[in-house]
Amino acid sequence: MRTRLGSPWVGVAAAALLLAGCGGGAEPGGSDEIAGVGEGAGAASPEASSAGDGIVRPEVSLPQGDQLVFDPRETGDARTDAVLHDNAEYLRAIDEAIGHQDPGSKAVSFYSKGSAHLGSVDWIGGFVKDGTTVTGTVRYTGREVTFSEDGSAGLTYCADESKGYTKDIKTKKTDVTPATKDSYVFYSDRLRKNAKGVWQTTKSTSERGSKACRP
Repeated sequence: MRTRLGSPWVGVAAAALLLAGCGGGAEPGGSDEIAGVGEGAGAASPEASSAGDGIVRPEVSLPQGDQLVFDPRETGDARTDAVLHDNAEYLRAIDEAIGHQDPGSKAVSFYSKGSAHLGSVDWIGGFVKDGTTVTGTVRYTGREVTFSEDGSAGLTYCADESKGYTKDIKTKKTDVTPATKDSYVFYSDRLRKNAKGVWQTTKSTSERGSKACRP
């Protein structure tokens, strides 16, 4: 059975995701755009902006029993907090799409494009194929943002998946797996602000079992 520990987030060649070490990241100054990918923002179901920036955003709801914790959620710096907010909503949108069994999620495309969007579609599709959803708690900690001269933002963070599981949709049975070093993942993401003012995640590199993220 597919679990979060074996998700295509790490090492999906078809989605052009790169498996990297802790120093890994997207190429500075490079183009993050792939034509026709992640451009479905206008069709998203609207809600008042939770970021306080006036942008009409899709409403995102996590599957029952699923919880994502983000630390820090904000820093007090408006530009940094906008990046943190939109990346968190992107991760939440992925879990929502898994719960709805919807690889074509408009919320996911609202918050991502490029190789990150392709990887998300592939990952969500794997859960659909297996007939599973997500449950439990995943914690994203040590979230740090840096800005590049080309206008993009880099975001690094750790994911603690030790309490995150999959659940069979038909039987409702949760696949509780023991925590191992691979339950801890280091991520290095690249984001770009689109014309609507949304910080879309465009690339993601990762190292599963990273010493930097293990307790």
